Amino acid sequence: MPKAAREVPPPLELLCLRALWRLEEANVKEVRRVVAETRPLAYTTIMTVLERLVRKGKLRRRKVGRAYAYSPTEPRDAVRRAAIRELLDGFFDGSEEELIAFLRTGERAAAASASAAVSAVADERLDTVLL
Repeated sequence: MPKAAREVPPPLELLCLRALWRLEEANVKEVRRVVAETRPLAYTTIMTVLERLVRKGKLRRRKVGRAYAYSPTEPRDAVRRAAIRELLDGFFDGSEEELIAFLRTGERAAAASASAAVSAVADERLDTVLL
């Protein structure tokens, strides 16, 4: 049985999509310039990824002179929703409440860790002052 296509694009495709959400419409050279800020990739690599996204229906392209201009077919929030749905289904059995509880636990743990670090620094200063 063939594997169902994921709604959430893999990292390299997502990198190109992020560039296009920022630019709204761009050619390969412009996308490559934005992508190069975080990951330098060859022109042909970017071109291949953009063509793959066109085939998947994530981008549309139109001829501008001798080049193609690419633009996203879906908003960033739609991909975000799909990613969150995938996260919920994969790690929290589809339960939004479990995800929220997990995030709140993480906030309390981070706050407790920060509080402990501040307390340790204060104790260290106190020891230094007493000496």
